[in-house]
Amino acid sequence: MGGYAPYVWSTFGITLVVLVINVITAKRRLRSVREQLKLRVARDARRRSKE
Repeated sequence: MGGYAPYVWSTFGITLVVLVINVITAKRRLRSVREQLKLRVARDARRRSKE
């Protein structure tokens, strides 16, 4: 690679780390939003049943 191998491979490594972190945070956020929606639906159902 003409002496650029450390730069190239470190760039690949950093990119991989960023992509993995992105996937993990997206899954956590999705789980959190689903839990919030379940709570909201349950709250709305209770509110409607009282009417």
